[in-house]
Amino acid sequence: MSTNPTAVSAVHSKPNLLLGMLEWFGEFGIFVWQVLCAAIKPPFEFKEFVRQLDEVGSRSLPLVMLAGAATGTVLALETRQSLVQFGAKSLLPTTIVYSVITEMGPIITALVVSGRVGAGIGAELAAMKVTEQIDAIATSAVDPRRLLASTRIAACIIAMPLLTLAASFSGVFMGWVASTLMEPITLVRFINQGFQGAGFKDFLPSTFKTCVFGLIIGCVASFQGMRARGGAQGVGSSATTSVVLSSLFVILADVVLVKIILLIWS
Repeated sequence: MSTNPTAVSAVHSKPNLLLGMLEWFGEFGIFVWQVLCAAIKPPFEFKEFVRQLDEVGSRSLPLVMLAGAATGTVLALETRQSLVQFGAKSLLPTTIVYSVITEMGPIITALVVSGRVGAGIGAELAAMKVTEQIDAIATSAVDPRRLLASTRIAACIIAMPLLTLAASFSGVFMGWVASTLMEPITLVRFINQGFQGAGFKDFLPSTFKTCVFGLIIGCVASFQGMRARGGAQGVGSSATTSVVLSSLFVILADVVLVKIILLIWS
């Protein structure tokens, strides 16, 4: 009786895949704990933190605002058509404001930052790893987790809410521009209608949940970069994996955080 080699290899590959996933999550958890322990011990790397904050925040601002503007414009054009069919055209400002600030702004910002910053951190740290620069830092009595990882993670956490506010502002403003091109409405009236009956509890949780997104992006990208192997191919693989995994975890975290926010603030 002959045995199919393909079927046998498929059976053996499933446990290997599961084992690899468990191993990755275990190493990732240990890495995050080590970074946390290193970050709270002096001396603190304020200079590197400020440099990373500029890299993550200032240099991501144009792309984030452009993405927010495109989101607001498309949302206004698509939503107006649907609301007109149901005779609810007056709800357009409210729909745009709530959609952009509570969900579209945060998740679009997180995915844009994940693509730009996640790839940058992963590639930069991977290049330092394969060229043994990280080993050189460690031999000079400087903890590379504190200098390289904690500063980048902290910069992502701080910058994400600020970038989200910029994207939301851009989205709401361009939503008004798109609306007024189809039917003139003043910006003051648009804002008043959009925020009518809304309070800080409607918008603050959705904005500050992006701190969790920043934590995910910074941790995943730093971890993938500092475990890179294999020269230039390893650098490219780390950058790609950083973007894929951070984007995936951001989407999953958004689902969980939305449910938590609805349970607490509803």
